[in-house]
Amino acid sequence: MFHVILYQPEIPPNTGNIIRLCANTGAQLHLIKPLAFELDEPRLRRAGLDYHEFANVQQHESLQACLQSAGDPRLFVLSTRAPTPYDHPRFSRGDAFLFGPETRGLPAELIESVPVAQRLRIPLRPDNRSLNLANAAAVVVYEAWRQCGFSGGA
Repeated sequence: MFHVILYQPEIPPNTGNIIRLCANTGAQLHLIKPLAFELDEPRLRRAGLDYHEFANVQQHESLQACLQSAGDPRLFVLSTRAPTPYDHPRFSRGDAFLFGPETRGLPAELIESVPVAQRLRIPLRPDNRSLNLANAAAVVVYEAWRQCGFSGGA
């Protein structure tokens, strides 16, 4: 289906919620080290409920290793500094969505390494900073899945 990539995630409940999102949508979750928590962290497990066994979660030492492992998918980065609204691209099965750490977002050089059309933002009201990481991932994954006709869903 899709690849959700969390770059150096910091908040266990967000990752737990994204595990649940991936279990319910068939997306594969990739975690780029270093993580600010252990995967057996109680708050992560509580947020993910009993969905951990239904999600495909992999850890990687680097983004490059992650992308190679995933078969070099088309990569979209999500940032409040990105020019393209998240619903403008036509998504395909196998696309990857990269989200940055909660407190600082993705490094500018990483964002700039991706073509402009693949730098996505979720619109917000003026003067607001960002959505919660798990909410942002859900918005993007469900839009991509919708575009693919909810293939594989019930």
